[in-house]
Amino acid sequence: MIKTKADFLDSHRRMHKRIFMFGEELESYIDHPMVQPSLNAVAMTYELALDPAHAELLTAESSLSGKPINRFTHLHQSTRDLVDKIKMQRLLGQCTACCFQRCVGMDSFNALDVITFQMDQELGSSYNQRFRKYLAQVQGENLVVDGAMTDPKGNRKLSPSQQADPDLHLRIVNEDEQGITIRGAKMHQTGAISAHEILVMPTRSLSDKEKDYAVACAVPADADGIIYVYGRQASDTRKLEGGKIDVGNYHFGGHEALIIFQDVFVPWERVFMSREYQYAGSLVELFAAHHRTSYGGCKPGVGDVLIGAVQAIARIQGTDHASHIQDKLVEMVHLNETLYACGLAASYEGNPSESGTYRIDYLLANITKLNVTRFPYEIARIAQDIAGGLLVTMPSEKDFNHPEVGPLLKKYLVGSHEYPTEWRQRLLRLIENLTIGAGSIGYLVESMHGAGSPMAQRIMLARLANMETKESYALKIAGLSETN
Repeated sequence: MIKTKADFLDSHRRMHKRIFMFGEELESYIDHPMVQPSLNAVAMTYELALDPAHAELLTAESSLSGKPINRFTHLHQSTRDLVDKIKMQRLLGQCTACCFQRCVGMDSFNALDVITFQMDQELGSSYNQRFRKYLAQVQGENLVVDGAMTDPKGNRKLSPSQQADPDLHLRIVNEDEQGITIRGAKMHQTGAISAHEILVMPTRSLSDKEKDYAVACAVPADADGIIYVYGRQASDTRKLEGGKIDVGNYHFGGHEALIIFQDVFVPWERVFMSREYQYAGSLVELFAAHHRTSYGGCKPGVGDVLIGAVQAIARIQGTDHASHIQDKLVEMVHLNETLYACGLAASYEGNPSESGTYRIDYLLANITKLNVTRFPYEIARIAQDIAGGLLVTMPSEKDFNHPEVGPLLKKYLVGSHEYPTEWRQRLLRLIENLTIGAGSIGYLVESMHGAGSPMAQRIMLARLANMETKESYALKIAGLSETN
């Protein structure tokens, strides 16, 4: 069982993944400076679970085995579980200031358990039994699982079966007594390289003409036929420069990858949906609801770090007592806590499914995510406002270390003389990282597009708002009726 950071890294040393970055295949990714920060962030999910101060949030009692497990592998059994998940995510955001890469897998588990149970009840299948046996293994070994949902999609006007290339949505290309073979790709896969397992799911509702695309299954992350292509991030090559300041967040970071499945074989015991197209949409919607709520935990955690950095830089620059600075900081807090409140509300309003696993409140989950598509951007705008122009004009770390220029930079770029110039330097680089650098991918762009772009939430709100009931309230209060 993986318990410590060392266990986690050792588990990856035993894996053999094909990973491409900058046009080259990596021989070893564990110690690569582009990958290390992501692994460090995931490792925090193990380290905090061993910390007595945080173990209650990071662990749970398995509903499958009755044993203590990492909460990232847990099936929610109560609204308390849903709430603790949000609190855990905020804590990890505060500790890493980045994406810690296990939330998609956790949200996938909970959606799949509910939907496979429903499938078994209605179809007489045994998918839920298979899935729970697989999840018990994941829990027992404390594995990191990447939930893979987003297909390339090709021409968005066309359905999967209408595409010129049928592989633009992942599909089943062969089936025999031993299992299925899948082909396709999954995009924007956060933490894929940090994962031990890939949990594949359909990306949208499907018709009976698209049965081959209705597939949910689990494959080892280093299975034959899987290729990873590492995604670029803003200012990512700073990690290759050897310094610790210009990166902004030196120890932690996230990553995304394109995963290509080149005829990957999956044995039946790892298949949880195979052509049951009528359940694809329900799975997508439930997963999306869980994951949209997750953003009400992790993004406020990262927001806490950004707000703290802005408060500190204002003090160092001598502007912290200005009333307009204080008001802007209050606004940052207001927006950040609103996101958290939405995540908690969606959790407290959760309800049990027939499988016993709790579902999140769909309406409030979408409200949470729609706010997340806006508020972090406003928090980042205020941060840049308070930080000032040096945020984007500051010389490099190497210039600060130059024997001739360095002392001059430290002389002229000092803020309040109570603090070394390096404090200003480090805090501005952290703010830069979170608002326009590599950290902004997880804090801003992911806030916009992760778990669905804003229109996806608006569509769900229109469907769930129950406008007829609201109108009936108004008509009754006004003394009106449809027969008047």
